[in-house]
Amino acid sequence: MAPDSKHTLARVATTGRDDMVKVVDSIRSIVHHLRVSAREAEQKLGISSAQLYVLQELQGQPALSINQLADRTFTHQSSVSMVVAKLVESRLVTRTAAKRDARKVAISLTAAGRAMLRRSPAVAQTRLVDALKTMSRSELKSLASNLDALTARLGSGESGDVLSPQKRRYVLEA
Repeated sequence: MAPDSKHTLARVATTGRDDMVKVVDSIRSIVHHLRVSAREAEQKLGISSAQLYVLQELQGQPALSINQLADRTFTHQSSVSMVVAKLVESRLVTRTAAKRDARKVAISLTAAGRAMLRRSPAVAQTRLVDALKTMSRSELKSLASNLDALTARLGSGESGDVLSPQKRRYVLEA
């Protein structure tokens, strides 16, 4: 066993193994729900869970801008734009000039998009956001701070492929 491993194990023992198990199990559970949801959307509808999430956010709306969709999905505008491009290509949404300002783009569901939503499963991202909305402001702030610290520590490892907090504004996989 490498010297670093011994120190890590000693730290785990002193920091509370039960808490470590709870954290790791919780993260595994969240990842599992996201994967199952993604697989279900892909198998049942032939689109990604990110695409389904955007479609569901458009449901019941006359039209939304890319920025409004980014706000609703807690995602970066450029990611939403890529997802919308795929949805336009699949003819599930349309991209038109906004009625009040022709410089802005309005995204709206097509008949095919509405039909797809009628047979769509609930997407895990919606359940995750709904669960977060039930948390108090202080709980949410604490969770955000702790997760930010965790992802920062993950980024200090060998792979270094974890996004910085500035770039981490939730990227949707198109």
